[in-house]
Amino acid sequence: MFKRTAVTVTLLLAALAGCGDVDDGPSGAGKGEDGGGKTLTVFAAASLTETFTSLGKTFESAHPGVKVRFNFGGSSTLAQQITQGAPADVFASASPATMKTVTDAGDASGQPQVFTKNRLVIAIPEDNPGKVAKVSDLSRPGLKVVLCAVQVPCGAAAKTALGAAGVEVEPVSREKDVKAVLTKVTLGEADAGLVYRTDAKAAGGKVTGIEFPEAAKAINDYPIAEVAKAPQSALAKEFIQLVRGAQGKAALGRAGFEAP
Repeated sequence: MFKRTAVTVTLLLAALAGCGDVDDGPSGAGKGEDGGGKTLTVFAAASLTETFTSLGKTFESAHPGVKVRFNFGGSSTLAQQITQGAPADVFASASPATMKTVTDAGDASGQPQVFTKNRLVIAIPEDNPGKVAKVSDLSRPGLKVVLCAVQVPCGAAAKTALGAAGVEVEPVSREKDVKAVLTKVTLGEADAGLVYRTDAKAAGGKVTGIEFPEAAKAINDYPIAEVAKAPQSALAKEFIQLVRGAQGKAALGRAGFEAP
């Protein structure tokens, strides 16, 4: 009797375990990266890293189960990735020119909207080994200056601003995005670099940002757009609304961005 009962219980437990396997399915099957929710993918200019990361957390808090995944980098590189088919929901660029690459390819949904502006400053290390005080100092022989690559918005802006100042600079390197320039200055690998005001501010006391009047000749507009065929179109529209709304404007203002 005992033996028969034991067998019955064993079969029952096995059946229950089998039901559990059916309910759960294969590990991770049908689930998003966040364990069951949706993932919103945002491609954004490197200079937006701190502000968008903060806004991403705000968005996630308002949308339980949603994960915001960012791809930060040079706007020209991001635009190229999108036109080559990289899956994205939102593109926020540091210039209309790089956004135009996406719109011309038919890879933007609707009309891009400018949501903020930014301008360059001269970034110098905390101890200022090059004794840089003004933009004309950047042409001094022997001074190690780093700039963004010319195809990147910060590089195009640097070319315009330096041209307006009548200053010729031979950089020791041209970097893929503004964060790479900032890193070289922060680490003391350069005496100076041209970065956005917001990047110098985000670095805290590690660098000093020197304003110069010619930067006003090269202020960058930042457009944002939903990517065509966005996997999460509804969420993309809501994220853009957050960026362009009161919370987004406040966050951008705190970071040193300017009103559009």
